Amino acid sequence: MIKEYDLKLTLRKSDIRKLRMGDIVYYSGVIHTLRDMGHRRVVNMAEQGKISEIPFQGLIGGALWHCGPIAEYIEDKNMWVVKSAGSTTSSRFSPLGAKMIEYLGIRITVGKGTMTKVAHEAMKKVGSCFLNTTGGCAAMYAEQIEAVENVYWTELGLPEACWVLKVNRLGPLIVGIDSCGNSLYDEMSETMRNNLEEAYVKYDLKDKYAYLPKRVPSGLI
Repeated sequence: MIKEYDLKLTLRKSDIRKLRMGDIVYYSGVIHTLRDMGHRRVVNMAEQGKISEIPFQGLIGGALWHCGPIAEYIEDKNMWVVKSAGSTTSSRFSPLGAKMIEYLGIRITVGKGTMTKVAHEAMKKVGSCFLNTTGGCAAMYAEQIEAVENVYWTELGLPEACWVLKVNRLGPLIVGIDSCGNSLYDEMSETMRNNLEEAYVKYDLKDKYAYLPKRVPSGLI
């Protein structure tokens, strides 16, 4: 049975362990954004024993969003305002993301699509989960951002920087991978494959016209 949860700023392992694949989550609190270069830098620092030197310590045991927000700087108010905040594809972050989950104890990762099995294993070990956003809703998610608390590593470019955002009921988010390693993407993909095969037989289709878009390359799993 699908349940709905409100998660708050302090993320406890017990809060994450009770979530199940397919549940609906709304998250309120601080969330950090990182993309490719930010992931590499964090992992490099962690592997050099420099976790304490990462400037955004709130990510430890916190929430990560695979996102490069579009923000406007309001000079007379000395503040950033996020105009658009859509998730980027998460599968490519899987190897580095898995390391970040283990090194920093990240409790929730928000993104688009799925993450591969190396990330599933890290989530099972740490007590972490992956939450799916809905594509095409970047403007809506931007409205759920109350404030930009800080921004780090702007030398990487604004989309690649680490944005520290205060959000109010970010969502709805769907539990795409739970802390037991169950994957909604994998389950739905299997169902689709089975349904397609049945349709080919039922309608005596010689050519397979349908396919599963955006498959994760087999070498990444």
